[in-house]
Amino acid sequence: MNHTGPSPAKDLTGARRAWMGTLARARPEALAALLPMPLPDHHDLRAPETGTMMVQGRIGGSGAPFSLGEVTVTRATLHLPDGTTGHALVQGRDRAHARHAALVDALMQTDAAERIRATILMPLTEAEAARRKARAAKAAATRVEFFTLVRGDDK
Repeated sequence: MNHTGPSPAKDLTGARRAWMGTLARARPEALAALLPMPLPDHHDLRAPETGTMMVQGRIGGSGAPFSLGEVTVTRATLHLPDGTTGHALVQGRDRAHARHAALVDALMQTDAAERIRATILMPLTEAEAARRKARAAKAAATRVEFFTLVRGDDK
């Protein structure tokens, strides 16, 4: 059998990476406000715990990696009653944010995925895009453009 497209597992991995990134970058209060109440049944496999992680950088974006420094992160892992596992890793010390992100990750792996995408992930994605646009507009307002005049005696 000759399979030319991406495998379903790779498709899910890329999609999961995208939604987990959205959840990690989301404002904790925005994520909490979008969650269904009461929260769906779940139990912790790994209660939210805080630690540090080494961050790497690259000169010019493509050079050799170097250690930039440490950042505080909080991770959580939980199970839904059907056995689905959700994971989260968020920057900072907000344990509720990590638990909420792990819960949404688990729910995105169930039949509720499309509803969760529409009611939680899309609003978070739109809010993130609006924040980026506002930050870009603020940066553009401070941009200085330089130009050079050609003088006749420079021949």
